[in-house]
Amino acid sequence: MPDTASRALTLRSLHKSFGSGAAAVDNVSLRIEEGEFFSLLGPSGCGKTTTLRMIAGFEAPDSGEIRLGAQNITALPPERRDMGMVFQNYALFPHRTIAENVAFGLRMRRVPKPELATRVREALALVRLTGFEDRRPAQLSGGQQQRVALARAIVINPTVLLCDEPLGALDKKLRQQMQFELKTLHRRLGLTMIYVTHDQEEALTMSDRIAVMRAGKVAQCGGPREIYDRPVDRFVADFIGDTNILDGEAVGAALAMPGGWRLPLPEARHGRASVALRPERVRLCPPGAGLVDATIEEANFLGDSVLLKLSLPGEQGMLARVPRHAEAGLLEPGATLGLTWQADDPVMLADA
Repeated sequence: MPDTASRALTLRSLHKSFGSGAAAVDNVSLRIEEGEFFSLLGPSGCGKTTTLRMIAGFEAPDSGEIRLGAQNITALPPERRDMGMVFQNYALFPHRTIAENVAFGLRMRRVPKPELATRVREALALVRLTGFEDRRPAQLSGGQQQRVALARAIVINPTVLLCDEPLGALDKKLRQQMQFELKTLHRRLGLTMIYVTHDQEEALTMSDRIAVMRAGKVAQCGGPREIYDRPVDRFVADFIGDTNILDGEAVGAALAMPGGWRLPLPEARHGRASVALRPERVRLCPPGAGLVDATIEEANFLGDSVLLKLSLPGEQGMLARVPRHAEAGLLEPGATLGLTWQADDPVMLADA
């Protein structure tokens, strides 16, 4: 029976190809809960924007369906899907005032003038642009223009807000500020937000859940901590932040590594195996006191921490991120030290 009470967005076996090449979106199925901040994350060409455009109604799937609650919206035009859209390039009308830009969707819906003026005023207040009504887009900063685009999207009271890399054109500090504002706006309005980005940090910071996409498919879907701490395969582990991927021959609960050392495994395996180990999980100790000794090749000061590039036996490399107070003049290129970590820190990967 369909869930008539929920306004969850459900994608079922979506497929989309362009021309004779590989599928842009290949059998994608997702359920995005009502009120959830959900990110589609992946490199260029992975299918995340095509998926968003099918949700918005700008692209028609070759097969599969899209449902909003109990309603099948697969064939509905964009203006009938109860969704707002925020683009990376803002798409503001340069010759119109800020108030006129925000009011555009309401005018298309023939909202009466008194109500229109009230809703525009409320939307601009939500994005902290009260008093900017009569300015033109060229008179605003990039961050202010992005807030106008947000106001224009939310003024129509959509059930779902779609964001296609909306912060990609902003510098780092402004992007961080806008991340906070988007999260606050999401919490206040209770909207379902679907957010496309290639920025792993942005997705981890803002999302309730993340779908990591690769070659048109969903490689892994889960909460930020799950995606970061327990990647399912080499692609996800390597794409999300810095990581060490170590390959060897599993013999029971240990991985026999090149160079003759053994890496304890969280579970027994046999044959070729790979594990992912985050740099911040690596701990330093005196030579001979850890699981393996390593030589420092480079030490990069990062402010609150130091990132070490290490050389292991068997010509393998490893990264270790340690607190800056661990430096103590000892973390110099050429120095030898021991490395250790907790038994459950390495994560077994599906593709050895």
